[in-house]
Amino acid sequence: MTGVTLRGVRKAYGPIETVHGVDLDINPGEFVVFVGPSGCGKSTLLRMIAGLEDISGGEISIADRVVNDVEPAERGVAMVFQTYALYPHMTVRENLSFGLRMNGNPQPDTERRVGDAARILQIEPLLDRRPKALSGGQRQRVAIGRAIVREPEVFLFDEPLSNLDAELRVQMRVEIARLHTELGTTMVYVTHDQTEAMTMASRIVVLRAGRIEQVGAPLELYDNPANQFVAGFIGSPRMNFLAAESLGQGRFRLPNQGGAEIALPLQAPLAAGEAAVVGIRPEHFVEPGEGACDLTLALDVAEHLGATSYLYANTKAGEAVVLQRAAARGAHPGERITVAIPADRTFVFKSDGTRAA
Repeated sequence: MTGVTLRGVRKAYGPIETVHGVDLDINPGEFVVFVGPSGCGKSTLLRMIAGLEDISGGEISIADRVVNDVEPAERGVAMVFQTYALYPHMTVRENLSFGLRMNGNPQPDTERRVGDAARILQIEPLLDRRPKALSGGQRQRVAIGRAIVREPEVFLFDEPLSNLDAELRVQMRVEIARLHTELGTTMVYVTHDQTEAMTMASRIVVLRAGRIEQVGAPLELYDNPANQFVAGFIGSPRMNFLAAESLGQGRFRLPNQGGAEIALPLQAPLAAGEAAVVGIRPEHFVEPGEGACDLTLALDVAEHLGATSYLYANTKAGEAVVLQRAAARGAHPGERITVAIPADRTFVFKSDGTRAA
């Protein structure tokens, strides 16, 4: 198995730098997901690993070999794009084998590789069909199969599920995760969908404005975000944020909650008067009187998804708050609800967005 190393990787278009000195180690056999908002540099970073974009500075290594000046076809990587890009006049079998045939690969080996890919992706009955006779999910399997037949050292995926409907995205997430388990090959996957990142990754790389904000296992990022950006980006629905002011010694006043106060266990309390933000995940609110501070909200919308309900509410000052409840069928828009903020599940962020310890 093969790893990928990035050292001080930069990308600039003239005077405008879009990727700022990225350092990252991707271990052999890992499934690493680059996630972040549009324009954060995740696809650019992936394309630089593939060799489809020149780097402006730094060093990229694949299998301990520096590949800055190595052609894409010689890097040992295979890329799956957002668009399927299948040849419409060719059958699935011909689409899968096309690259190998153009490179003069022996026919017996080509047939073996196509057969193996078809078996792994469960598309053997489709080999004699043309793309127009395939569903979106089947076309995406063929696109992935074209990468598999190359037997690459590293798979690169650039938002491959964005053109699929919701049900197919869930199905393909499972299939790509199963593919990684079966092949054991290093995979680097780009998405803006944090649900894809949370459900598929061995490790997640959270990017913002061309810089890495945090790297870690999905639940590590969820439970211990390094800053307010990561806390708000990882998790669906996102973390709730309430304005706060430090009173010193780990106590905070919530100015938009009628001056309510809350004591939080911090190893390094903020100085009195320092502005802060208190963060609580939707599922962490508790019943009134069971937490460090009660919170009264006006319910706007209730989404009932069967076993789980999401309650969208506002504080008196208009701060939006989302609650997650187990099938709260009795909740109705317009009513007032009271919940409590638990001290042991609450995060504190400083005015610069960094997390208070």
